[in-house]
Amino acid sequence: MENSRYPKFTFTWIGGLVLLAGLFVGTMFVSFFNVFWMFIFKENLQYRDWFFMLSNAAGFLTAIAFFDFFIVRRTTGKKLNFNFSPTNFYTYLLIFPLMIGMMFIAEFITAQIPTTGPFFGRYYEFFNELMNQLTDDPVVMVITAVICAPIFEEIIFRGIIQKGLMNKGVEPWKAIIFASIIFGIVHANPWQFVGAILLGCVLGLVYYKTKSLLLPMLLHAFNNLCSSLLMIYTKNESFADYFKVSEWILLAVGIVIFSLFYYLFVKKYKVHYAEI
Repeated sequence: MENSRYPKFTFTWIGGLVLLAGLFVGTMFVSFFNVFWMFIFKENLQYRDWFFMLSNAAGFLTAIAFFDFFIVRRTTGKKLNFNFSPTNFYTYLLIFPLMIGMMFIAEFITAQIPTTGPFFGRYYEFFNELMNQLTDDPVVMVITAVICAPIFEEIIFRGIIQKGLMNKGVEPWKAIIFASIIFGIVHANPWQFVGAILLGCVLGLVYYKTKSLLLPMLLHAFNNLCSSLLMIYTKNESFADYFKVSEWILLAVGIVIFSLFYYLFVKKYKVHYAEI
């Protein structure tokens, strides 16, 4: 492993601060660019559908670049690099149903979070307005949610945080849960928080088992694509509403699917992947 092309960096609170600093710098750069644009052309780019996508991409890219330069290169002498290799076809037949099962479970739990009241009501209205702004242009939404988010977020949460914690000696299940909780927190709303943690655990498990960042990226993109299509065609992210079944039936189906494919993937699937 010493001669591996993949640097064996660790993730600590300093690395977390470096990621936050990079995110801040990237976001501020886009904000200053918007101010400059307004000064020269008298137009506020924040009202453009693609501005949110640009801001997110700049923040994530700068965060990754900061971690690469200030942590990885200085501690390992190598540049940040990840395994994106595909796996055998049987693996995909296991992990996609696994993800679907957890998506159904996550929807049921998320549906139990209130959307009315003095706190949740106002917050939910704000969240809906933000989502409506994001979904005004379906093309921008798909590019942001299905392409950009899976790539950048999986690099940071699975490729940097989870992997860095495991390299430090943290037990894999703890690293998966910790990275998933941070993944949930950054979504900054209670309705995506729970789902992000649950789905993040599946993404983390798949990354831990296969050692390839490509697979959690594909699963993440699949989840976001399903949500985007539901938003575009039904204005609702609910599978239960789309299939016209009760949330309890959706939960039961989700538990059965997830349990079956979790057993097959974790207990019966004996293929061992390693980074070289």
